[in-house]
Amino acid sequence: MNFLTKILLSSLAVIIASYILPGIYVDSFVVAIVIAVLLSLLNVTVKPLLIIFTIPLTILSLGLFLLVINAVIILLAGSIVPGFEVDGFWWALLFSLVLSLTNSLLSDLSKKEDQK
Repeated sequence: MNFLTKILLSSLAVIIASYILPGIYVDSFVVAIVIAVLLSLLNVTVKPLLIIFTIPLTILSLGLFLLVINAVIILLAGSIVPGFEVDGFWWALLFSLVLSLTNSLLSDLSKKEDQK
């Protein structure tokens, strides 16, 4: 699956997650595409640094602190992109869980379509 397909599926997952969660607001599909691109950039650049700096907390929490890092990345994206609002930390945490679940379901569906 190429990068453009992944971005479009991620933006669709952003839209689906925003419809499911009342604490997340996405103005349009274009904003969802911007969010998908920004989240992928933040996950490549900022997230590894946060993981390195918080290794002791991650070990003590048996890896659950990685969920906090995901929520922080989403809050950071919400503060950068106009048209994307997150009502708080707990909504960001739920959004990260719903987003990853939706992304994996959509990628599984697209892989099944590729195999046919």
